[in-house]
Amino acid sequence: MAKITYIEHDGKEHIIDVKPGQSVMEGAVKNNIPGIDADCGGACACATCHVYVDDAWADKTGKASVMEESMLDFANDLQPTSRLSCQIIVSDALDGLIVRMPENQH
Repeated sequence: MAKITYIEHDGKEHIIDVKPGQSVMEGAVKNNIPGIDADCGGACACATCHVYVDDAWADKTGKASVMEESMLDFANDLQPTSRLSCQIIVSDALDGLIVRMPENQH
């Protein structure tokens, strides 16, 4: 299990264990973390699981694919570390990952 810290826009933190192989989005949805809507269920067909990866973790989560970058065009308030949480697959190497949610997903 990897401990992932989800930080809501207002600063409230949720630290949960996520199984390797699941996405960061799946971890949030299964644990009722507010701020990640995941309207498409993880198919990279919307941008409602948009997160900001903590700067210290940006290299470890990899770069967004071309399809993910296209979907991020629909997200609000993009930042250099913006990612779709459905596209970040948890591994032991991501133990301690920190992601922040934008103010809204629409």
